[in-house]
Amino acid sequence: MLPQITLYSHQAKAIGELRSGSILCGGVGTGKSITSLAFYWKSELCGGIRENGQLSFPLAIVPLYIITTARKRDTGEWEKELNRFGLSTDEGRSVSHVPVMIDSWNNIGKYSGVKDAFFIFDEQRIVGSGAWVRAFYKIAAHNRWILLSATPGDNWKDYIPVFVANGFYKNRSAILREHAVFSPYVTKYPKIDRWVNVGKLEACRRKITVNMEFKKKTQPHYLTLPVSFDEAAYSRVAKDRWDIWNDEPIQEAGALCYAMRHVVNGDESRLEAVKGLMGSHNRIVIFYNFDYELEALLTLSDEIPVAQWNGHKHEKIPKSTRWLYLVQYTAGCEGWNCTETDTMIFYSQNYSYRVMTQAAGRIDRLNTPYEHLYYYTLMSNSSIDHSIARAIKEKRTFNEKAFEEAMRL
Repeated sequence: MLPQITLYSHQAKAIGELRSGSILCGGVGTGKSITSLAFYWKSELCGGIRENGQLSFPLAIVPLYIITTARKRDTGEWEKELNRFGLSTDEGRSVSHVPVMIDSWNNIGKYSGVKDAFFIFDEQRIVGSGAWVRAFYKIAAHNRWILLSATPGDNWKDYIPVFVANGFYKNRSAILREHAVFSPYVTKYPKIDRWVNVGKLEACRRKITVNMEFKKKTQPHYLTLPVSFDEAAYSRVAKDRWDIWNDEPIQEAGALCYAMRHVVNGDESRLEAVKGLMGSHNRIVIFYNFDYELEALLTLSDEIPVAQWNGHKHEKIPKSTRWLYLVQYTAGCEGWNCTETDTMIFYSQNYSYRVMTQAAGRIDRLNTPYEHLYYYTLMSNSSIDHSIARAIKEKRTFNEKAFEEAMRL
């Protein structure tokens, strides 16, 4: 007997609109995984899904390849979704012995020679023109596939590989020749000044984009919590371009921004702000960027159970009534869910709007018992904090070089 699945109306609608080559767009927590698997079940395996959610056995066997993040692969996130359909990476336990492979984007090149299979590309990573994109083109030419994205591209460059793979253009150069106007003032690294004939690009995007429009029951509340910083030390770093820890001049934009953020994010007021929030929230997920932030946060383990997920440790969320879960952005902004809390603190901001959005989605899930979710951003009055916040608000990535150049004006 096969299991039953439950599909929301926005998921069922998306399944009817998907085709090979589509981008399934849905906010974090809208159920893109189960939607993509249900599409595969119906369109590739020719399996049925009755109105009550009861599955019927597949009539065809088509291998499934899921290319996802290393964390989702390693934590078994996709395995849980596959089990809802009776599918498994263990072919002996998979319904009708359907073969399933889950691997990370880092290994996409291993599957360049696969033919006549179905690919789910999770967490869109196909940008630029590097090895991943070349492997993607080979896979797309000989297989059926869809892309999943919580934060679809807001720049036409992000869509180039997908447009080429769908046959809208011959290659990347053809798109750039027809639509990109390059700045005449930049020669070393060509910069696109503007896009032309965008009506055609918009038509291509409409053909492949399937939006999962869904009004969540949750109401997110984004709150900014003011914190202080050492203005004298900040001025020494920013104006004199001086590394106050190693007592040497700062040469590069990246090093300058890192030093400025060290002064700001390392201020004790941030830890005090967390302590204040611990008085009104029992269970809190905290996202941070740097090891020195982690060291400060770990001092709270004397007061409350603390666990962490980062490049050093992969610990589970504590089983207690009060806890802090410390998550490094790069290591843990995606691939796990937490419905045991309604509170998240951004101890420091990440440069990337996409990463910040993914991080926020860890507690904003369809099955969360909470209606109101609280997101606290610790924010100083420093120029770099405000510049990063502006980039996030504008849905772009903070640019260190541009920030440094603006400081010189």
